[in-house]
Amino acid sequence: MTNEIIDYNKAQPANLKKICQTLMNEINSSLDGATSKLYHRNPAWFLDGNPIVAYYVPASKDHVKIMFWSGQSFDEPSLEVEGSFKAAIASYSSAEDIDIDQLNRWLEKSKVTQWDYKNIVKNRGVLNKLVG
Repeated sequence: MTNEIIDYNKAQPANLKKICQTLMNEINSSLDGATSKLYHRNPAWFLDGNPIVAYYVPASKDHVKIMFWSGQSFDEPSLEVEGSFKAAIASYSSAEDIDIDQLNRWLEKSKVTQWDYKNIVKNRGVLNKLVG
């Protein structure tokens, strides 16, 4: 855990701090051995240098989004497609909206289902499946 992420959470509006704190704690507990840092100014976790999960507060500042880089491959209908690669997101307006069991299921899937974002530039925009 980095102080940058703790500072990021503290800098959020009061109604979103608890969401960020809950997400940080659950991600840290589930992704043992992951590295974390601010990535594109948002908290993100990596396994072997490959981005796995991040959360961020959009400009509207009325909710927090969690993004799984390989989330479209999780076969989870409550995750929404994000972008043109394999990412998927969920949104939370309050900490009470977070289904901890569901979140932990997604985090477990993020360990066993990964696309190679770390080498996407080297592979000229082509994503290769790493695991899963």
